[in-house]
Amino acid sequence: MSFTDREQPKTICLFDVDGTLTPARLTVSSEMKQLLKELRKKCAIGFVGGSDFAKQLEQLGPDILQDFDYCFSENGLTAYKFGKALPAQSFINWIGEEKYTKLSKFILRYLADLDLPFRRGTFIEFRKGMINVSPVGRNCTTEERNEYEKFDLPNNIRSNMVKALKDEFKDLDLTYSIGGQISFDVFPTGWDKTYCLTHLQDEHFEKIHFFGDKSYKGGNDYEIYSDDRTIGHAVTSPEDTIKQLKEIFDL
Repeated sequence: MSFTDREQPKTICLFDVDGTLTPARLTVSSEMKQLLKELRKKCAIGFVGGSDFAKQLEQLGPDILQDFDYCFSENGLTAYKFGKALPAQSFINWIGEEKYTKLSKFILRYLADLDLPFRRGTFIEFRKGMINVSPVGRNCTTEERNEYEKFDLPNNIRSNMVKALKDEFKDLDLTYSIGGQISFDVFPTGWDKTYCLTHLQDEHFEKIHFFGDKSYKGGNDYEIYSDDRTIGHAVTSPEDTIKQLKEIFDL
């Protein structure tokens, strides 16, 4: 084992980022950072999120490769252990340029016909392991994100769009996962957050705790939260994450 210095060397805690370690798209609190430092004395820790490493760096701080044992960006398609890069995977190599062109053209046409209260920019964000689709655009301010979420939920904008994509691209083995406030992810089936667990299989952890705020079916934490290999913990906010960690690990 690589974690013989920990009180529980065969236990690891994995965390979603947005809504779990930090408020959506905002930065981690000093209280959370201190608690994770204490938790790391007890067991291994890591984070797993759909965003790329640069965004996670903004949210979790410049020392994340030192603060976490495992860093899983884009659901683990970009991964680090003890600050060293692990083997990576690519969405574009998997789907191919022709199929990706058809998919992106359909998305842009669909978005053009939506009636929304406002629009910003970056409607399709291409990432190494997926694409992230935002009907309103990822360049929203925090206030605009909150406003759009209140519009999206009762009007089923994202869920209806996911249904349309599933109907149109039945031949593609894709998974659609709604997460955060303004967007949803599109990735090959099996490349959800459970993908990060492939990096842990040789460590022989006996307990893999996962904490996430989108643990309901259709949320982007659901697959790893409900996986037989993990002990899932549904949280409602970073404050709730802190509360549960204190109770579970006597911090």
